[in-house]
Amino acid sequence: MDSERIGIVVGLTAEARIARRSGCRVEVGGGTAAGAEAAVRRLLAANVSMLVSFGLAGGLDPSLPPGCLLVPEWVLTGGRRIATDVSVNQRLGGFTPHGLLGAASVAASVAEKRALWAATGCAAVDLESGAVAFAASAAGVPFGVLRAICDPADRDLPPAALAALDAGGAIGFWRIMVSVLGNPGQVPGLVRLAGDAKAAREALVVRVGERFRR
Repeated sequence: MDSERIGIVVGLTAEARIARRSGCRVEVGGGTAAGAEAAVRRLLAANVSMLVSFGLAGGLDPSLPPGCLLVPEWVLTGGRRIATDVSVNQRLGGFTPHGLLGAASVAASVAEKRALWAATGCAAVDLESGAVAFAASAAGVPFGVLRAICDPADRDLPPAALAALDAGGAIGFWRIMVSVLGNPGQVPGLVRLAGDAKAAREALVVRVGERFRR
């Protein structure tokens, strides 16, 4: 299939830079569920024939380390379990035996992640996959998910990580600095998160190179 007919939804501009190496159409949701919905609408208006939710995810399964790649069999969103497409999963490297939670808000604390893992059985959570799953199901378009674990289940997200994004999905340095000045104790957590994010991005780069060549 022509890569230009594949539409990829990401949350962050950093994820978009990786996804664009595939030659596919890419839209940025800005790290919100509403932004992801708008990104999907733009892709469908461009007549893509396949949708992919791509990028980083928060770990819920405590056995999954940073950089672990997931191609989930299903997405749970709005209380509905929506299966991913077999052919899309093959294009993404083959499914992994996981479910993914498409959430409306970030699971920032270990306690939140533990509760979601127990309640849903989902291995990971992100803010874009739910919108992609709903829209693909409604439009009759096959979809899949390729996500890399960033913040694992046993780590809280530092407050600066929640404040960092702007509406376009870019990380604002000054937003981080303001948060750190108000709470210097989060610096070690931010350093760990940076390392985790690097591992996740590197895993995505490798998979894109392996699977999306024309």
